[in-house]
Amino acid sequence: MIPRFHLPDHLRRRSGAAAPDYGASVKVRSRAGHGSRAGYVGVAIAMVALIISMSGVAGAARRTVARLVDGHALSTKAKRNAIPVLGKNGKLPAAMIPSVNAAKLGGKTRKQLTAACPAGTVDVGTWCLMLAPYQLSQSEQVAGVNNFVWASRACETLGGFLPSAAELVGAANRVRLESTVDDDSASATVQGGDPGTPAANQREMSSTLITTAAGSDAAGSEGVSSDTVVDPDSGQPQPVGQDANPMPDTLQYVTVYDNYNQGGFAGSEPVSTPENFRCGFYLKQK
Repeated sequence: MIPRFHLPDHLRRRSGAAAPDYGASVKVRSRAGHGSRAGYVGVAIAMVALIISMSGVAGAARRTVARLVDGHALSTKAKRNAIPVLGKNGKLPAAMIPSVNAAKLGGKTRKQLTAACPAGTVDVGTWCLMLAPYQLSQSEQVAGVNNFVWASRACETLGGFLPSAAELVGAANRVRLESTVDDDSASATVQGGDPGTPAANQREMSSTLITTAAGSDAAGSEGVSSDTVVDPDSGQPQPVGQDANPMPDTLQYVTVYDNYNQGGFAGSEPVSTPENFRCGFYLKQK
């Protein structure tokens, strides 16, 4: 039996093959020269493969495989479980980037999110400083309550902090620090100036502390309570009661002054001594 195989007309026209000669036949023989059914099957498979390749099915299969990576499809659009493909410019397509309302973030405007200084302060970079020294009431001035601990607590109550000596002298050209009577009152806080009014050099407290004596007690002591009981098995003797000294004169804060906008150090004072001060604040959102 001699099988006949013919290309369909549309494939024949695409390949440029000649019209089939229906009088001709193809005879497949084995190596021994005899017809072989296996040979017929091989020819049939070859012809089917040719038809598939020319029909575009193979190309579609290759593209499908190429578009899958570990089971995830490649995509130029935002799709669930898909792998994004960069554009010709090496960037993600705009369609894959979620849109954001640039006017607001979290329901707040840009102005509301911008950090700012509280009223009565000046922006000195990454923090804020009071334009004038902390204002004491008349009774507070008489009582002289504004020592180091009181000043630190007052600033903390306002949501701020007592600035260090470095922070104060660093801001001398931005704020009017307390100064000497001969300093420029336009750029420094100067006491007096009017006839008949008191005039004296002024300085400001800082949070910088020093000790004027050696030993740990120079920075204060919590003392030894008379109710202290030592463990009998420790071998330690019962301690003798000792008074606490939380505000020793040997623990002092550094003071500063304007010094013609240059900033300067004006000595130190015991932490128990009242002095002018001003508070610092961190920038905050409105």
